[in-house]
Amino acid sequence: MRVVDLSHPLRGGMTVFPGDPEVRVEPAVTIAEAGVSVLSLELGSHTGTHVDAPSHTVEGGATIDAVDLGRLIGPALVVDVNGLPPRTRIRAEDVRDALREVEPGTIVLFRTGWSALFDEPGYLDHPFLDAGVASALLDAGVTVVGVDALNPDETPRDDPAPSLPFHDVFLGAGGLIIENLTGLDRITASAPQFVGLPLPIAGRDGAPLRAVVVEDDAE
Repeated sequence: MRVVDLSHPLRGGMTVFPGDPEVRVEPAVTIAEAGVSVLSLELGSHTGTHVDAPSHTVEGGATIDAVDLGRLIGPALVVDVNGLPPRTRIRAEDVRDALREVEPGTIVLFRTGWSALFDEPGYLDHPFLDAGVASALLDAGVTVVGVDALNPDETPRDDPAPSLPFHDVFLGAGGLIIENLTGLDRITASAPQFVGLPLPIAGRDGAPLRAVVVEDDAE
């Protein structure tokens, strides 16, 4: 069995969505002081590699602690859209062939290659998914989608209330969106198994998660 970690490490000052809380990681107690080491963590619910629950954009939508964890464990399909120019809109027709044989319940992961720019200014200029892709996924029975970018929608640099059409369609139908994945290029298995377990923050809109793919060495 081979485990591929798809998660960005949490660290102070790391990239966050514009306007989100900055990440601070500082010593609270040290071994020298008390014989144990404890950190103080300050971060938003959508920090680093994380999952959006429907309540992120849907009033009264399901919260992260109410999500069936079984939905975040299952077969994965990597859709390669690597090499696109900044802020390219990816339309349903662009990925129709890749999604043609997708089975209901598959966790679809879009590889833009933008994770290589994490913590750089250009990370905000990632390609993005048209709302038509959200509809195509839902029509195929896919309710969990992930991207190796900050956002499946276009990320503005200075809009405090941006339009999020992909979120609106996908979360509006009860879907889950995983953002800020990394390492999708390291997945080699033809039938990888995804596992992503979020923190069970009571009654809230999302949470960091440890995302991995498990591959069979025999493949």
